[in-house]
Amino acid sequence: MTRAVFLSHTAAPSGAELATLRLLSALERNTKRTGERHVAASAGAAVGGGAVEEAAPVRASMLLTEHGPLVELLRARGIPVTVCGNDFDSRSLTIAGSGPLRLIGGAFELIRLGRRLGEYVRAENADVLVAQSTKALLMGAVAARRARVPLVWQVHDRIASEYFGTVLAVLLRTLGWIVARGVVANSHATLATLWTRGRVAAVAYPGVEDTATGERAPQRAPADTRIVLVARLTPWKGHHILLRALPLLRRPPAAVTLVGGTFFGEEDYRRELERAAAELTVPVAFTGHVDDPGPYLRAADIAVHCSVTAEPFGQVVVEAMRAGCAVVATDAGGPTEIVRHDIDGLLVAPGDPAALAAAVDRLVADPALRTRLADAGARRCRDFSIEETARVVTALLHAVTGNEVGAR
Repeated sequence: MTRAVFLSHTAAPSGAELATLRLLSALERNTKRTGERHVAASAGAAVGGGAVEEAAPVRASMLLTEHGPLVELLRARGIPVTVCGNDFDSRSLTIAGSGPLRLIGGAFELIRLGRRLGEYVRAENADVLVAQSTKALLMGAVAARRARVPLVWQVHDRIASEYFGTVLAVLLRTLGWIVARGVVANSHATLATLWTRGRVAAVAYPGVEDTATGERAPQRAPADTRIVLVARLTPWKGHHILLRALPLLRRPPAAVTLVGGTFFGEEDYRRELERAAAELTVPVAFTGHVDDPGPYLRAADIAVHCSVTAEPFGQVVVEAMRAGCAVVATDAGGPTEIVRHDIDGLLVAPGDPAALAAAVDRLVADPALRTRLADAGARRCRDFSIEETARVVTALLHAVTGNEVGAR
């Protein structure tokens, strides 16, 4: 059995962390199923049968550097979790507005914390450490070296200049190539921003769980159409593009709902959006943060994704398809690997209110088109199963550790 410790610098349940929660749950299910099969195989061998060797399972645990909601979510699913308490403020490594001295100071703090984390990893008898963010990569490099285990970098962000700036993006790519023996990217768009020569690399899409989604009503008539956008209220997610597109619509929807909260000092952006929404004739509702956006997606006819910066993957696009929405998504980054234009959704140029308005107008006016795209999207989302994600990650971890077969 391969023992993997997944390391994250945050316990806030945002997209990447929830994707990790689903992955660890799938790995735990696979471990239990493998154990049950081996018990049955042992019983068969005792009466003259033969045992069949199979891929070793991964026993996963989580190591966090702060307390937060993710801790209880993990424990509720039976995932072992350890919190290494510290007084490090991860915002000291926030890229926007950070000066060189602040970044250097934050980096040294992460290195110091990494030494402590190495002791936790060693105590877990881990075979591999999996860093879940760029900040976790720096901590993980120190921790993995101290624990004498290989490091895998699971990359949830495009390591590109529009996210980190040109210099820091190059530094992160270089660091990742030097310290990580394996790389798991959440899309081909993300993988293309990394240096992987001589490293084990794979794309593992953040999968969705095969659970009941609940009933939903058929697509509504044009005048009753409802639109939803699910995303954190931050400028790069493009809420302002949707609000600018609404006055351009020939057939406005009955209502628009913006589902998502604000983090890291983004309250000013929310106030700007609220002021813009107050000037529109279309009712726009702000829900704030919600733990489960599913009910809002199932209550909508059209789900809009309009990030102005190329999305690393776009989990909400898959979730909207699964909920039965007709989807409009940005034609850049990960969503282009999910949506096939005019087959199971529509793609529009990023940052273009007129293009977004044209796509939404087309959908509002045509309930039959919405139904066709929604039905195709529901089938398409099955290609992004968490079980397939777990299979890809398991294979990569085995390749990195050399633990290819045989549950031990």
